[in-house]
Amino acid sequence: MKRPRTALLSLTALLAAGLTALPAAPAGADEVEQVRNGTFDTTLDPWWTTSNLTAGLSDGRLCADVPGGTQNRWDATVGQNDITLTEGESYRFSFYADGVPDGHVVRAIVGLSEAPYDTWFEVSPQLSVSGNSYAYTFTSPVDTDRAQVAFQVGGSAEPWRFCTDDVSLLGGVPPEQYEPDTGPRVRVNQVAYLPAGPKNATLVTDATTRLPWQLKRADGTAAARGWTVPRGTDVSSGQNVHSIDFGAHKAKGTGLTLVADGETSRPFDIDARVYERLRLDAVKFYYTQRSGIEIRDDLRPGYGRPAGHLNQAPNQGDADVPCQPGVCDYTLDVTGGWYDAGDHGKYVVNGGISVWELLSTYERALHARTGQPAKFGDGSLAIPESGNKVPDLLDEVRWQLEFMLKMQVPDGQPLAGMAHHKIHDEAWTGLPLLPSADPQKRELHPPTTTATLNLAASAAQGARLYQPYDRRFAAELLTAARTAWTAALAHPDLLPDPDDGVGGGAYPDTDASDEFYWAAAQLYLTTGEKQFERYVLNSPVHTADIFGPTGFDWARTAAAGRLDLATVPNRLPGRDKVRRSVVKGADRYLATLKAQPYGMPYAPEGNVFDWGSNHQVLNNAVVMATAHDITGAAKYRDGAVQTMDYVLGRNALNLSYVTGYGEASAQNQHSRWYARQLDPNLPSPPDGTLSGGPNSSIQDPLAQSKLQGCVGQFCYIDDIQSWSTNELTINWNAALAWVAAFVADQG
Repeated sequence: MKRPRTALLSLTALLAAGLTALPAAPAGADEVEQVRNGTFDTTLDPWWTTSNLTAGLSDGRLCADVPGGTQNRWDATVGQNDITLTEGESYRFSFYADGVPDGHVVRAIVGLSEAPYDTWFEVSPQLSVSGNSYAYTFTSPVDTDRAQVAFQVGGSAEPWRFCTDDVSLLGGVPPEQYEPDTGPRVRVNQVAYLPAGPKNATLVTDATTRLPWQLKRADGTAAARGWTVPRGTDVSSGQNVHSIDFGAHKAKGTGLTLVADGETSRPFDIDARVYERLRLDAVKFYYTQRSGIEIRDDLRPGYGRPAGHLNQAPNQGDADVPCQPGVCDYTLDVTGGWYDAGDHGKYVVNGGISVWELLSTYERALHARTGQPAKFGDGSLAIPESGNKVPDLLDEVRWQLEFMLKMQVPDGQPLAGMAHHKIHDEAWTGLPLLPSADPQKRELHPPTTTATLNLAASAAQGARLYQPYDRRFAAELLTAARTAWTAALAHPDLLPDPDDGVGGGAYPDTDASDEFYWAAAQLYLTTGEKQFERYVLNSPVHTADIFGPTGFDWARTAAAGRLDLATVPNRLPGRDKVRRSVVKGADRYLATLKAQPYGMPYAPEGNVFDWGSNHQVLNNAVVMATAHDITGAAKYRDGAVQTMDYVLGRNALNLSYVTGYGEASAQNQHSRWYARQLDPNLPSPPDGTLSGGPNSSIQDPLAQSKLQGCVGQFCYIDDIQSWSTNELTINWNAALAWVAAFVADQG
């Protein structure tokens, strides 16, 4: 529900909402219908159906009997071809649809009618849940006369009847102006502040002079008072804002609120204990991402599901996966591992940075002054391996490491020792779709230098951490790391194809120098050998300024080497300079945080928020937290702790990006099996799942239809169809796990 606006919907108000004024349709522009015979008065022409549908007219509607037992939405389709679209023009796509029985999900698309069947807009309404008339607005990204409007109705186990009427694609309509419900104008960390930590909030207001604020207890009495600090227009949101600092109040409390300018914030606590739960929930996420194993409902109530991709019908399975045509003539058993994101793909590259950050979470606990390794001890995560006398975090990461080992090219084959970049379906699957129900052919993609170095780095790091618990596995990891390193040196420029993005992400990378540095650093930290020491010291990356505005991620991995060289005990010559470089990077992020009225250490160039911006925000907090571990300085600790406020609700959308944390949290991340938004029989993402967050490029059709002209933080929508702003991934949750553990330790 939209809240009342306090100002008129003028240009100023649009900017305050984080939306730019959009160009209106030209004066006198005609609205032109592109669909022919959308009312089905006397005939079905020119509509077509797939051969497995029986369609006809019924009371002036198109109705089709849909067979049961199809696997994909597109296996049963009603459509119309030869539709014209004009690039940059806005269209209203509307239709009536119902089904018998109620509740079926239909995928309605506007896309290309021939190969490669690009989709430019799609929605997946659940019929008869909130009415049966649907209307959406989107802007065409292409000029074409080969477009298609289609209703994909397959994927049901049981037969059903689909009917549609009043189908329209109207061109020349004004673009839709989407206004999210942002709740009260006082924005806080909706979860908890640490009693002895920083406590900041942001007030959205038209006022230009200071305003009084009150901190209120749950019973309505005042606990603290003060004055706001005007900050002017915040670039990241386009809003006029004030800051509120109530850090002097250190008493614990629950159900607290902040009141300012006639607005009352969402409730929050002052208590460290909630971060103990988040520390574990952020890592428990990985068990339900596992491939190749049944997810037990007794361990994750509501999330139990059959094992995925074990060569049991309808899966074609991961036990004997061939390469893409022309890549190799062998098959590999690549069962296991984590599904990378909301699809069924598994990737060595993104898996590598995820393994590093989770192992780094554990390794920090071993070496940092505030570290508590017992928090991730045996039994802490409630996983099948609990009770084996190995820390549960190491058990969980091992599931992914063992998969990565299987991705290494076998001896005797061309490129032996290299690692295949990824394995996933031959084509994209629809959603929702459980991993166990995926019918598509699986394929290995070509080996790459970057994947090989991810394997080398991750395996080398794992070798030292698993040594106390399983010497044989540690030795296997180190052997694989050495083999991968040697292979990468022999093939330093086998880079991933940026166009290899059908059925799974491409994960392109044009520079492997950072991966070489990271792998050499991990091999040095584990072995102490001079060859790796020399490589680290001679690498230009070693002295480069690597802590840029957008932080580090799977494509920028130098920090994974630098941070560990600074904190894991070692005798690297010049190590003090390494540590100083981390502190210098932390100073930069701390200055950014202080300059940002919403208190995040993230200010991308041109205010262009990147895909997965939330994890970049958190990774910049990792650098500040590491600087605290190095120096003991409270300012870096406070910077890292305050960063969590942004993720947990102190942001322009007044939304916690972590499912299950805060009064208003992300619930509909893009996923094929956490898909309650599309199928009430499936769950929402588990508590502790991080959403990717604002992405200025809004690549998916739904975001493009809703968010045109968005400013920074407003380039986000909590919808399962918005894969560019609201995906979940294993590397994003790894950043959350690292920072949540650090904040819990400070409590």
